[in-house]
Amino acid sequence: MHDLSDGVARFQREVFPAKAELFARLAGAHRPAALFIGCSDARVVPELITQSEPGELFVVRTAGNLVPAHAPEPDGVTASIEYAVSVLGVTAIVVCGHSGCGAMTALAEGADLGSTGSVARWLRHADASVARTAETGPDRLPALIRENVRVQLAHLATHPAVARALAAGTLALHGWVYDIPSGGVTDVGRPAEGTLLPVRPF
Repeated sequence: MHDLSDGVARFQREVFPAKAELFARLAGAHRPAALFIGCSDARVVPELITQSEPGELFVVRTAGNLVPAHAPEPDGVTASIEYAVSVLGVTAIVVCGHSGCGAMTALAEGADLGSTGSVARWLRHADASVARTAETGPDRLPALIRENVRVQLAHLATHPAVARALAAGTLALHGWVYDIPSGGVTDVGRPAEGTLLPVRPF
Protein backbone atom coordinates (compact mmCIF):
# COMPACT_ATOMS: atom_id res chain seq x y z
CA MET A 1 0.00 0.00 0.00
CA HIS A 2 1.12 3.54 -0.72
CA ASP A 3 2.52 5.06 2.46
CA LEU A 4 0.40 8.13 3.12
CA SER A 5 3.00 9.90 5.25
CA ASP A 6 5.58 9.43 2.49
CA GLY A 7 3.08 10.94 0.09
CA VAL A 8 2.64 13.99 2.33
CA ALA A 9 6.40 14.42 2.54
CA ARG A 10 6.71 14.24 -1.25
CA PHE A 11 3.88 16.77 -1.65
CA GLN A 12 5.61 19.19 0.70
CA ARG A 13 9.01 18.63 -0.88
CA GLU A 14 8.15 18.53 -4.61
CA VAL A 15 4.55 19.41 -5.46
CA PHE A 16 3.79 22.34 -3.14
CA PRO A 17 6.87 24.42 -4.07
CA ALA A 18 6.03 24.08 -7.77
CA LYS A 19 2.52 25.45 -7.11
CA ALA A 20 3.35 27.84 -4.27
CA GLU A 21 1.94 30.84 -6.14
CA LEU A 22 -1.36 29.02 -6.75
CA PHE A 23 -1.69 27.99 -3.11
CA ALA A 24 -0.90 31.53 -1.99
CA ARG A 25 -3.86 32.76 -4.06
CA LEU A 26 -6.09 29.97 -2.84
CA ALA A 27 -5.32 30.81 0.80
CA GLY A 28 -7.58 33.82 0.50
CA ALA A 29 -10.07 32.76 -2.15
CA HIS A 30 -12.34 29.78 -2.81
CA ARG A 31 -14.22 30.14 -6.09
CA PRO A 32 -14.59 26.73 -7.76
CA ALA A 33 -16.26 26.72 -11.15
CA ALA A 34 -18.10 23.43 -10.73
CA LEU A 35 -19.55 21.00 -8.23
CA PHE A 36 -18.50 17.43 -9.06
CA ILE A 37 -20.65 14.69 -7.51
CA GLY A 38 -18.93 11.36 -7.98
CA CYS A 39 -18.71 7.92 -6.48
CA SER A 40 -16.64 7.20 -3.38
CA ASP A 41 -14.84 4.48 -5.36
CA ALA A 42 -11.08 5.00 -4.96
CA ARG A 43 -10.54 4.44 -8.69
CA VAL A 44 -12.51 7.56 -9.57
CA VAL A 45 -10.45 10.72 -8.99
CA PRO A 46 -12.34 13.84 -10.19
CA GLU A 47 -9.31 16.13 -10.37
CA LEU A 48 -7.35 13.54 -12.34
CA ILE A 49 -10.17 12.80 -14.79
CA THR A 50 -10.85 16.49 -15.47
CA GLN A 51 -7.22 17.60 -15.10
CA SER A 52 -8.35 20.31 -12.69
CA GLU A 53 -6.08 22.37 -10.49
CA PRO A 54 -6.68 22.78 -6.74
CA GLY A 55 -9.55 25.17 -6.17
CA GLU A 56 -11.35 24.46 -9.45
CA LEU A 57 -13.73 21.72 -8.29
CA PHE A 58 -15.98 21.48 -5.25
CA VAL A 59 -16.24 17.71 -4.77
CA VAL A 60 -18.89 15.55 -3.12
CA ARG A 61 -18.37 11.79 -3.19
CA THR A 62 -21.03 9.28 -2.19
CA ALA A 63 -21.49 5.53 -2.62
CA GLY A 64 -23.00 5.07 -6.08
CA ASN A 65 -22.80 8.84 -6.79
CA LEU A 66 -26.26 9.05 -5.25
CA VAL A 67 -27.98 12.38 -4.58
CA PRO A 68 -30.95 12.24 -2.20
CA ALA A 69 -33.94 14.21 -3.42
CA HIS A 70 -34.52 17.32 -1.34
CA ALA A 71 -36.14 16.66 2.02
CA PRO A 72 -36.92 18.87 5.06
CA GLU A 73 -34.27 17.22 7.21
CA PRO A 74 -30.77 18.41 6.26
CA ASP A 75 -27.92 16.05 5.47
CA GLY A 76 -24.32 16.44 4.38
CA VAL A 77 -25.01 16.04 0.67
CA THR A 78 -27.85 18.57 0.71
CA ALA A 79 -25.79 21.07 2.69
CA SER A 80 -22.87 20.72 0.27
CA ILE A 81 -25.10 21.24 -2.77
CA GLU A 82 -26.71 24.32 -1.24
CA TYR A 83 -23.35 25.79 -0.24
CA ALA A 84 -21.81 25.15 -3.66
CA VAL A 85 -24.69 26.81 -5.52
CA SER A 86 -25.84 29.55 -3.15
CA VAL A 87 -22.55 30.61 -1.55
CA LEU A 88 -19.77 29.58 -3.92
CA GLY A 89 -21.81 30.31 -7.03
CA VAL A 90 -20.75 27.31 -9.11
CA THR A 91 -22.03 27.50 -12.67
CA ALA A 92 -21.96 23.76 -13.41
CA ILE A 93 -22.74 20.55 -11.58
CA VAL A 94 -21.53 17.18 -12.84
CA VAL A 95 -22.97 13.89 -11.60
CA CYS A 96 -20.47 11.23 -12.62
CA GLY A 97 -21.05 7.49 -12.57
CA HIS A 98 -18.43 4.94 -13.58
CA SER A 99 -17.92 1.48 -14.99
CA GLY A 100 -17.77 -1.41 -12.56
CA CYS A 101 -19.53 0.54 -9.80
CA GLY A 102 -19.94 -1.69 -6.74
CA ALA A 103 -23.19 -0.06 -5.65
CA MET A 104 -24.79 -0.47 -9.06
CA THR A 105 -23.42 -4.01 -9.37
CA ALA A 106 -25.13 -4.95 -6.10
CA LEU A 107 -28.44 -3.56 -7.38
CA ALA A 108 -28.11 -5.08 -10.85
CA GLU A 109 -27.40 -8.51 -9.38
CA GLY A 110 -29.96 -8.27 -6.57
CA ALA A 111 -27.28 -8.81 -3.92
CA ASP A 112 -28.32 -9.65 -0.36
CA LEU A 113 -27.53 -6.52 1.65
CA GLY A 114 -29.05 -7.79 4.87
CA SER A 115 -25.78 -7.55 6.78
CA THR A 116 -25.18 -3.97 5.67
CA GLY A 117 -28.33 -2.15 6.67
CA SER A 118 -26.95 1.36 6.18
CA VAL A 119 -25.78 0.49 2.68
CA ALA A 120 -29.16 -1.00 1.81
CA ARG A 121 -30.99 2.10 3.05
CA TRP A 122 -28.64 4.42 1.18
CA LEU A 123 -29.09 2.51 -2.08
CA ARG A 124 -32.82 3.19 -1.94
CA HIS A 125 -31.93 6.52 -3.55
CA ALA A 126 -31.38 4.41 -6.68
CA ASP A 127 -34.79 2.67 -6.59
CA ALA A 128 -36.01 4.67 -9.60
CA SER A 129 -32.81 3.85 -11.48
CA VAL A 130 -33.47 0.14 -11.04
CA ALA A 131 -37.14 0.51 -11.97
CA ARG A 132 -36.29 2.33 -15.20
CA THR A 133 -33.65 -0.14 -16.38
CA ALA A 134 -35.23 -2.79 -18.59
CA GLU A 135 -32.04 -4.43 -19.90
CA THR A 136 -31.07 -7.90 -18.70
CA GLY A 137 -27.93 -10.01 -18.79
CA PRO A 138 -24.53 -8.38 -19.35
CA ASP A 139 -26.13 -5.16 -20.63
CA ARG A 140 -27.98 -4.53 -17.37
CA LEU A 141 -25.08 -3.09 -15.35
CA PRO A 142 -23.93 -0.50 -17.95
CA ALA A 143 -27.56 0.48 -18.57
CA LEU A 144 -28.21 0.86 -14.83
CA ILE A 145 -25.08 2.97 -14.37
CA ARG A 146 -26.25 5.32 -17.14
CA GLU A 147 -29.84 5.50 -15.92
CA ASN A 148 -28.69 6.11 -12.35
CA VAL A 149 -26.81 9.23 -13.43
CA ARG A 150 -30.00 10.55 -15.05
CA VAL A 151 -32.08 9.80 -11.96
CA GLN A 152 -29.59 11.54 -9.68
CA LEU A 153 -29.69 14.61 -11.95
CA ALA A 154 -33.48 14.62 -11.48
CA HIS A 155 -33.00 14.37 -7.70
CA LEU A 156 -30.51 17.24 -7.88
CA ALA A 157 -33.06 19.48 -9.58
CA THR A 158 -35.43 19.08 -6.60
CA HIS A 159 -33.05 21.05 -4.37
CA PRO A 160 -34.34 24.63 -4.08
CA ALA A 161 -30.96 26.29 -4.63
CA VAL A 162 -30.43 24.24 -7.78
CA ALA A 163 -33.97 24.86 -9.05
CA ARG A 164 -33.56 28.61 -8.58
CA ALA A 165 -30.21 28.70 -10.37
CA LEU A 166 -31.56 26.60 -13.24
CA ALA A 167 -34.55 28.92 -13.60
CA ALA A 168 -32.22 31.93 -13.62
CA GLY A 169 -30.02 30.35 -16.27
CA THR A 170 -26.90 30.58 -14.09
CA LEU A 171 -26.36 26.84 -13.67
CA ALA A 172 -25.94 23.88 -16.03
CA LEU A 173 -26.22 20.20 -15.10
CA HIS A 174 -24.12 17.47 -16.71
CA GLY A 175 -24.36 13.68 -16.42
CA TRP A 176 -21.24 11.66 -17.14
CA VAL A 177 -20.10 8.06 -17.05
CA TYR A 178 -16.37 7.43 -16.68
CA ASP A 179 -15.05 4.18 -18.18
CA ILE A 180 -12.13 3.04 -16.01
CA PRO A 181 -10.30 0.74 -18.49
CA SER A 182 -10.41 3.16 -21.43
CA GLY A 183 -10.43 6.54 -19.68
CA GLY A 184 -13.45 7.53 -21.77
CA VAL A 185 -16.07 9.94 -20.44
CA THR A 186 -19.55 9.79 -21.96
CA ASP A 187 -22.28 12.40 -21.60
CA VAL A 188 -25.48 10.61 -20.59
CA GLY A 189 -27.31 13.56 -19.10
CA ARG A 190 -30.49 12.89 -21.04
CA PRO A 191 -31.80 9.69 -22.64
CA ALA A 192 -31.19 11.03 -26.15
CA GLU A 193 -27.55 11.69 -25.37
CA GLY A 194 -24.64 9.30 -25.10
CA THR A 195 -21.75 10.99 -26.82
CA LEU A 196 -18.11 10.70 -25.91
CA LEU A 197 -16.85 13.95 -24.48
CA PRO A 198 -13.85 15.29 -26.41
CA VAL A 199 -13.25 18.18 -24.01
CA ARG A 200 -14.40 19.50 -20.65
CA PRO A 201 -17.85 21.07 -21.09
CA PHE A 202 -17.42 23.97 -18.67
